[in-house]
Amino acid sequence: MVSVGVVTCGVFGLAWAVDRFGQRERVEPSDAVVVLGARVLAGGVPSGALRARTEKAVELYRRGVAPRLVFSGGVGVHPPSEARAMLALAMRLGVPEEACVLEEESHSTEDNARLTAKLLRDLGARRVVVVSDPYHLLRARQYFRLNGFEVSTSPALETERNLHWVDRCYWTVREAIALLLNPRVLWARAPGDAGPDGAAPSP
Repeated sequence: MVSVGVVTCGVFGLAWAVDRFGQRERVEPSDAVVVLGARVLAGGVPSGALRARTEKAVELYRRGVAPRLVFSGGVGVHPPSEARAMLALAMRLGVPEEACVLEEESHSTEDNARLTAKLLRDLGARRVVVVSDPYHLLRARQYFRLNGFEVSTSPALETERNLHWVDRCYWTVREAIALLLNPRVLWARAPGDAGPDGAAPSP
C-alpha cells in the first residue's frame, strides 16, 4: 500500500511542476488563441482574472501570434456568458468582432477543450495558444492535447501578482491533485508524439 508520505510528496512535487510550468511564456505562432473563462461579477462586470486573461489574449492578437481569438466559457452566477463578457472587453480594446469566436456552454476545463475543439476544427485550426492563469495552464494544455491539438501556453500573470501566496498555494495544489486523479489527462501527449520507446514526455 502506498504510504501517506509518498502520496504527499507526489502531490507537492507535481504542484511545484504545475507552478513552474505556468510561469513561463511558451507562445508559438498558431491558428487561434483560446482564452479560458473565469467569473463574471454582478452587472456583467469581468472579474480580475477574466479581464487579465482577455487583455493577455488581445496582446497576443496584436503581436500577430494568431488571426483568431476563441473565447470559451458559459453563464455562471451572473450573466452574460464568460465568453460574451470577454468578447465585449476585447472589442473595447480594438479587436474586430469578426476575429472572435464564442463557445458559451462550458463550465469546466474539460468542457472548454471538448466544446471548443469542434469550433477550432471548423476553423481548420490545428495549433492553438491557450491563455489562462498560471496555475491552470498545465492541466488546460493536457485537455487540449487530448482533443488532438498542438498546444502552446501563455500565462495571464497580472492576476497572480494580486493573489495572496496562500491562495496561490491552494489553487496550485488543487490543480496537482486534479491531475493525479486523472492519469489520462496527466500523461496526454502532443499529437503524434509518443516519446522514445513509447514513453510519454514529461509535462
